[in-house]
Amino acid sequence: MKTTSSLPSVSMLVLCLVAGSAAFGADKTGREVVEQVCAKCHASGANNAPRIGDVKAWTDRAKKGLSKLTEGAIQGIGQMPAHGGQAQLTDLEMSRAVAFMVSFGKAVDPKKPYASPTSVTAEQLVQNHCTNCHGDGKNGAPRINTFADWKPRLAKGLPALVSSAIQGHKAMPARSGMAGLSDTDMRNAVTYLVVQSATYVPKL
Repeated sequence: MKTTSSLPSVSMLVLCLVAGSAAFGADKTGREVVEQVCAKCHASGANNAPRIGDVKAWTDRAKKGLSKLTEGAIQGIGQMPAHGGQAQLTDLEMSRAVAFMVSFGKAVDPKKPYASPTSVTAEQLVQNHCTNCHGDGKNGAPRINTFADWKPRLAKGLPALVSSAIQGHKAMPARSGMAGLSDTDMRNAVTYLVVQSATYVPKL
């Protein structure tokens, strides 16, 4: 005989999913990210990084479009690590920094991040990586298929939960230790974990 679990209301799930589609807020401007992070290499051209102000270098790299250039900065390219080695920076902040350097400080910060492509599904990401901690609640991680663990964490909405996953929280490092994951990947994985837990029906 199968027993259904106590599920949250449909309205609760709809609210979470709608909230999860909203853009993430980002505090840092393009100039701030460049000055605090990017300048370490781009100011001097270290590690073959295009120097800030080098028109030819940036023009050559921008031929395939700003979105493609930003994708490289987010996922890592050449000797540059993903997210500039700062996994807590959001895709939006990285987009702003790239736009600032390409325009030589004259661009208005983009309001949206580049359209994050992804080659891994949320289910694959969760099963291949997230379950390492969320499977049995390692280091206090909320367990998959146990909505009681997730419910209090949703008090501020799904976007706040995703932001914590991106920035890192307690024992969980930023982007779960995989700096190459985009905000889109992180949002999809968190949404999958929450919905999977909320709709889980144990088999007896």
